[in-house]
Amino acid sequence: MTARLRESLHTAAADVPAYPVYKRALATARRSRRRTALGAAAGLALVVTAGLFLPPAGTDFVGPASIEAEAALPDRVGLPPFGSLRAGDWPRLGPASVIFTGQAPRLTYGDEGSVIAVVGADDRYRIIKGGIEDQAGEDTLLSPDGRQIAFGPGAFWDADVKVIDLVTGASRTVTGGVPDTVMAEPAGWSPDGQALVVRDTVRVDPQGSNYLQVLTLVRLDDNRRITLLDGDEERSIPVAFAPDGARVAIQTGRTVTVTDLDGRQVASFALEPETELAGKGAWSPDGRTLTVTRRDGDRWSLRQVDPGTGRDLGALDLPAVTGVTAIRLLGWATDGSARVVAYRPAPGARAFDVPLAMDERLAYGNVGTVEVLALHSGTEQPATLLTAPRDVVAIDVADSVVRSGQTRTADPPLGVGPRFWFWTVLGTLLVGGVAAYRNRSALALWRFQRRARRGRA
Repeated sequence: MTARLRESLHTAAADVPAYPVYKRALATARRSRRRTALGAAAGLALVVTAGLFLPPAGTDFVGPASIEAEAALPDRVGLPPFGSLRAGDWPRLGPASVIFTGQAPRLTYGDEGSVIAVVGADDRYRIIKGGIEDQAGEDTLLSPDGRQIAFGPGAFWDADVKVIDLVTGASRTVTGGVPDTVMAEPAGWSPDGQALVVRDTVRVDPQGSNYLQVLTLVRLDDNRRITLLDGDEERSIPVAFAPDGARVAIQTGRTVTVTDLDGRQVASFALEPETELAGKGAWSPDGRTLTVTRRDGDRWSLRQVDPGTGRDLGALDLPAVTGVTAIRLLGWATDGSARVVAYRPAPGARAFDVPLAMDERLAYGNVGTVEVLALHSGTEQPATLLTAPRDVVAIDVADSVVRSGQTRTADPPLGVGPRFWFWTVLGTLLVGGVAAYRNRSALALWRFQRRARRGRA
């Protein structure tokens, strides 16, 4: 090779730009790291999404139609798991069989807020964050078909009733349209679930020392309102629709008023001492009589009265219930047995063999737990159908479940719910992503050095 050729080659080599080996290696490492991180994040997101949107393994999704066909009462309820899905979350729950409230763990939030537990037909649980000391069956109501739940805010600063549809997940507000109302609560569902009775509390004087109650029937399809009871000082509990939906029985104080759906009074009569309108299921299945509860010391029994005059028609051939603060009649099964809620006293609660207003008997501090009992004709003792944990103090059951008379073996969920896993995984991804981004240079160098060692090996 001549000197001129060597010089030309050296010159040509000097003109060739240097290949940035180290920088290119770092860039390649960064791309690989990003792809790996994105792949892992996508995989985790897919797992989380599958956990949220698909039923647990071995559980078939139960749609509204099958729930209606298999209406049955669970033989027990448990507390909703921490991180349970909300009532409007996907997958939709469909019509519920039971709702309950109380002061047990996971049934409260904030200072005094109530969590409404919703139980589907297949032991899937949902929750609703309600108002202050909500009472299922009193001011928090499950529609007759179990599809809708109506609940109030439970405070004197919100005059709207909330209604959530468990099939569609949609929610809406319902108002009685009463001027100067300070609080609104649901009081009763019509048998077809197309109308809701709203109880408005109206302040009488500026000082807020006196209030009146106004009951309004609100049609949910066109929002038409009809006043059923106006200006009563006593809180109306309960409200019972006749099976055909044409009449409504309302107790205020010691008086029962029966109206038609246009608000016209059909009858009014006073109840005897220690006698109360039995509950939302107070009408007999044929609509000819009303059922009342009679307390005799520690013994509670069901009696019939004439809905036109209040005349006592005698005791029903059903077993009495003892050892409870009160009972509420949910309705009648197809076999003719009565389904009642029994409110068991809390430990250390005051004696209940003395006259007390019903709202005191059902107050949170006086009830320890609840049970659903069946009262069969000709038997001596009630049959226990459903039990609840301690401090579950109120419960409501769909009318379709009551009528079916069926009971199923329940398996309430344990552990934690999907929302817990969702936020846990999401938080882990976010923390890991931030940490990886802040240490990206060190990670890239580590991966480059690792690859270099592998290449030398």
